[in-house]
Amino acid sequence: MACGTRLLNNWSFTQIGGGQGTRDGEWIPVSSFPTTVHVELLKINRIPDPFIGLHDWDVQWVGESDWAFRSIFEVTDAELACRNVDLVIDGLDTYAIVKLNGQNILESSNQFISHRISVKNSLRVGSNELLLHFGSTFLKGREIEKEHGKLNLWNGDSSRLHVRKAQYNYGWDWGPILMTVGPWKPISLQTSQKRITNLDIRTYVSESLDVKLTVEFALSGEAPGHANFVLKNPNGSEETSVNSIPTDRGNVKLSFEWEPGKVQLWYPVGYGAQPIYTVQVKFVDEEGNALDDKSEKIAFRRACVVQNTLIDQEGLSFFFEINNIRIFCGGSNWIPADSFLTTMTAERYRSWLMLLINGNQNMVRVWGGGIYEHNDFYAICDVVLVWQDFMFGCGQYPAYDSFLDSVREEVTQIVKRLRNHPSIVIFAGNNEDYQLAESLNLELDYDDEESDFRKTNFPGRYIYERLLPEIVSANCDIFYHRGSPYSGNGKPTTDRTFGDLHQWNVWHGSQQPWNNWDILSGRFVSEFGMQGFPNIRTVDYWLGGDKTERFPQSRTNNNHNKAAGFEHRLELYLVQNFRHSFEMENYIYYTQIMQAEALASAYRLWRREWRGEGREYVAGALVWQINDCWPVTSWAIVDYFQRPKPAYFAIARELQSYTIGITRKEHQWFSNDRSAADFVIRTELQIWGTNSTLFPKHATLSVTCFDLYSDWRHAWEDHIALAANSSTELYKGALPGQPERMKWSELPKVIIVSARILDKSKAVLARHSNWPEPYKFIKFPPVEELGLAAIVEDDGETVALKTSKPIKGLVLDVDGDEVKWSDQAIDLVPDDPQRVSAIGLKGREVKLRFLGDGSA
Repeated sequence: MACGTRLLNNWSFTQIGGGQGTRDGEWIPVSSFPTTVHVELLKINRIPDPFIGLHDWDVQWVGESDWAFRSIFEVTDAELACRNVDLVIDGLDTYAIVKLNGQNILESSNQFISHRISVKNSLRVGSNELLLHFGSTFLKGREIEKEHGKLNLWNGDSSRLHVRKAQYNYGWDWGPILMTVGPWKPISLQTSQKRITNLDIRTYVSESLDVKLTVEFALSGEAPGHANFVLKNPNGSEETSVNSIPTDRGNVKLSFEWEPGKVQLWYPVGYGAQPIYTVQVKFVDEEGNALDDKSEKIAFRRACVVQNTLIDQEGLSFFFEINNIRIFCGGSNWIPADSFLTTMTAERYRSWLMLLINGNQNMVRVWGGGIYEHNDFYAICDVVLVWQDFMFGCGQYPAYDSFLDSVREEVTQIVKRLRNHPSIVIFAGNNEDYQLAESLNLELDYDDEESDFRKTNFPGRYIYERLLPEIVSANCDIFYHRGSPYSGNGKPTTDRTFGDLHQWNVWHGSQQPWNNWDILSGRFVSEFGMQGFPNIRTVDYWLGGDKTERFPQSRTNNNHNKAAGFEHRLELYLVQNFRHSFEMENYIYYTQIMQAEALASAYRLWRREWRGEGREYVAGALVWQINDCWPVTSWAIVDYFQRPKPAYFAIARELQSYTIGITRKEHQWFSNDRSAADFVIRTELQIWGTNSTLFPKHATLSVTCFDLYSDWRHAWEDHIALAANSSTELYKGALPGQPERMKWSELPKVIIVSARILDKSKAVLARHSNWPEPYKFIKFPPVEELGLAAIVEDDGETVALKTSKPIKGLVLDVDGDEVKWSDQAIDLVPDDPQRVSAIGLKGREVKLRFLGDGSA
């Protein structure tokens, strides 16, 4: 064959010395490639499914054993005749010795690094053997820890801090300990006469939206010829080109400029189109034969992180601006979507990202304890904004020379791989490492901007404040942030007026009620969350058919929640807010509604604080988390099998272009200074709207108040104007129908407030119902008095909902095959029917759950 690239195949694997996985000397063909040991053993039934029951503990020996992978492949005379013959290894997990025809050619110790090895002198025409010997990463990490010392961390074994491997493999508070091992990325043989290297593409968009493009590249090898360049527009046609570029000096630099409007600018979903251009560089010889060809997808956009002084509040803003448009970022945190990464496909990535987009989210944060994701992930993400952490999570990381050398190569490769994605608008140095340092009172003087830090007891600071920013600035123009959370300005990570914030005082920390989100806000809340059980079908999967374990407190259910203290945290929030039982389906329902209420409340209250230019008091909210890596009870809003929890839909409603929010506040004052018993309680109602579009919206505010126990109603309408890209206050006054109370023993009325925003045609742009909390105090009417109906329409795929009395937390389900619902956790009120799409319903009867349905 001519020079080119081909993937190596004919792979097999074995357990070194034999054992539970394979017999000594037994080589088993792999089922797919790339792959890892657990995946292969599962497919031949050598291990139980670690996602079921307690079996994650039964497979720990896999990560504590040594393994080998082998490929026997043929090489031709024509391939060896090429000037460059390279073995390209995109990734090895993790400690590996690579031998080619018995000769050591590589020792690898970093899962995130790729390798290009010249192997022309090691290959032979005919049959060749490539052998990958993987030692136990867990045991190797323990050896390194003994040499360099034990460090502090949250989650996992402390030895992980010395190992450049996906940290979540060591176990996290949502994931199992599954120490994967193997060639987790492709391995190819690449041959060429001359190769294009270091293709560096930079796009610049000025504040006036002028556009500049620079392209630099170098060539390896000594073949005569020239380079051709073409920029293709999103339609695939030629935008501009340069031919016959001299390459005598090896390095080439091109530069192009356009006035505003001459090229299409990229915007995140909801703010404009996402045009993707293609840069193509080709090297051809004197006869016009292409010797190498490289292309990159790019886009043109101006991305800024704006930290300005604010009107009426202390601190600085922290918001993202794209092409001079301020963006409120509503989105999610992303963890690796599987404990076994080689099972992820482009289709699975796409369906995950479609859940994000269909949920009205515009940002995803790639969390720092997982991996730098697959190229497919980022390509699919190039319609939203991406916050990218570097892979350091919850630890006191070291900074000895060999570790830094490995990190330097890792980060350089990663920045070069990711820099052309328009979605990536921020690199963050780590996840919660500064927070850990604060909690342990490590040497952390935020006013010190000069020291080296390597000799302190927080040596990782050298990585985050010296090494990473140097690499990022040298290789791209993406904003660098030292960590997440990180305040800067000499402030601790808990400061609410600077930088980003992880707000865990709901669930963790001081365990505040969720209706305190408004006083728990930050300039950009990059983590917050609430747990909820997944779909009953997911629970039944991990129970593996064991009906004796089908209750919330069972050993198996406990094993499928890895969060320390989850029992009392779940029950704390449940008992504060609901009357519930411990029957499995009921418990699942109430944790799901609790999660939906808590998270929707956060988005609702924080979007209110996006109050216009100069008043960006809260500029983003990223829920922890959108996904799971295995079937588990966690903070995820969509479970491992991509079954959305009710919280997913509740958040989607709060991230629509137009939303409406309601809160009620009780004010108490003493009417008689001489008696503590003489006081007045008054309930105040506040209503606001949000508009994420770039244009003001004239509409109608329609409000109806209901008494749950009578036919009393109070309604009014008002013409409103929602400010563009901002929240707008719409009403503040006494809660209609709720008299002032003179003593605590005088029970308040149960008044439900329904507010809607209607357009000119009376179509509903946004709706929200506000109920008195906590819900456990409400005595719900008998089910037979509610007039609730769920009517399956003639198409068999739509459900029409209506009621005679207000309904809270409506969840739809069916027996048998699953249905893809368009909405859940629905609040329903009289004279405001709702329709729910139900793909796959096929006319079946719908089961309804709601607060007070008699099932608790």
